Amino acid sequence: MKPIERLRDGSYRMKAGLVYTCFSTDFLIEEADCWRAECWSMIKERKDCTFLFLTKRIERFMQCVPNDWGDGYDNVVVCCTVENQKNADYRLRIFEKLPIKHKCISAQPLLEKIDLERYLDNVELVVVGGESDTNARPIDYSWVLDLREQCIRKNVAFEFRQCGTHFIKDGKLYKIPTKDLCRQARRAGINIVVK
Repeated sequence: MKPIERLRDGSYRMKAGLVYTCFSTDFLIEEADCWRAECWSMIKERKDCTFLFLTKRIERFMQCVPNDWGDGYDNVVVCCTVENQKNADYRLRIFEKLPIKHKCISAQPLLEKIDLERYLDNVELVVVGGESDTNARPIDYSWVLDLREQCIRKNVAFEFRQCGTHFIKDGKLYKIPTKDLCRQARRAGINIVVK
């Protein structure tokens, strides 16, 4: 309810801007079916906010959107998550056909080298990152750079979000403390902004 809470003067308590929606779960998860309509109602009311959600359940998308979805809402960004080539091929074949105005792909955690290039038409951003945990699977920097090159060829924005606890660069394995994962990724200086 936070996006539509109002102050005494009638203005919204929450300022306009980007709203990360269900980042500790999946917006399309079955257990959310009972309250998702209420969430869509808030999203429609707050056209001054951009709502971003991630999902691994993209096959459920059309059964989870409101009746007036049409070709999408201007203030909704849908981010389909993939971790390996098998899931990329399955999910992104569905994703590319869906009526969504603002699409992004999250390859987090990136678990192997993957080819996304054929799915990048009409995608605005690709976000890449590794796993963060003592038992995290490693991410190889060469996989990250390969995805970056794919984005360059397709003129898609690219963000290297976090290195991952077990980070391979030039064949050498590094163990990076969780507190430094995002900072180290930013230091790489490989993000691409597309205008």
